[in-house]
Amino acid sequence: PRIAGVAFTGSTQVAHTLNRALAQREGAIVPLIAETGGQNAMIADSSALPEQVVRDVIQSAFASAGQRCSALRVLYIQKEVAERTESLLAGAMQELSVGNPALHSTDVGPVIDDEARSGLQAHLTELDKDARFIARAPIPASCQTGYFVPPSAYGISSINDLKSEHFGPILHVVHYTAENLDAVIDEINAAGYGLTLGIHSRSESTAAYIERRVKVGNTYVNRNQIGAVVGVQPFGGRGLSGTGPKAGGPHYLLRFATERTCTINTTAVGGNASLLSLGIEKV
Repeated sequence: PRIAGVAFTGSTQVAHTLNRALAQREGAIVPLIAETGGQNAMIADSSALPEQVVRDVIQSAFASAGQRCSALRVLYIQKEVAERTESLLAGAMQELSVGNPALHSTDVGPVIDDEARSGLQAHLTELDKDARFIARAPIPASCQTGYFVPPSAYGISSINDLKSEHFGPILHVVHYTAENLDAVIDEINAAGYGLTLGIHSRSESTAAYIERRVKVGNTYVNRNQIGAVVGVQPFGGRGLSGTGPKAGGPHYLLRFATERTCTINTTAVGGNASLLSLGIEKV
């Protein structure tokens, strides 16, 4: 009963559990701030620079062993440039150093625990049967023990092929045609997540069009889609990816507060000034 609010960062499944538990609790109705996972996509059109796309894909999909809520999961590449981009991607993945994260030379470390590793390995086994293999980073002998998952890329037909988020260094690649761009955006929106989206295009009008139509909290244009700086780039999603407001944004602190007003006849006292004059109490 002393709990006046919950701020949670973690999986969508646990956020659902917390939400149900709070709803069933007797007593005051309290706020839940949840920042959860994402089936995050990137759209790269034929005008994008392939080398820049690959650099940002490598960082977005495999940094922190893919264990970021904002990490890239599904790369949509326009068909006309897909073959060259995948060739560059495969080459770049061969240069990744997998190993002890305490070493400065390491690019990709282990995943969090054996349960995570087992789940990701099971997904790789399914991809080996049903998807188009693109590339896999080499794993040294020193990584045969521990919770290492090789950074891997596979071609699939649509984001709809993925029934859940796979929280690790696994990239799924989809080819699309320019005339089907709207269908791609609709697929991404229909997945229900809404955390991050990457756009790679040298067409400002195309990037602006995608940004307007996509239903995500944070869109990144011609850069990687991880590592938002809180206070500079407010971060947070919608739908299955969180409740908002954004961490580091102008409305975040107010979610932890209760607004009070004092009214004399028809006049509300202290209605629009500082937090103190608003009579906001710490929750």
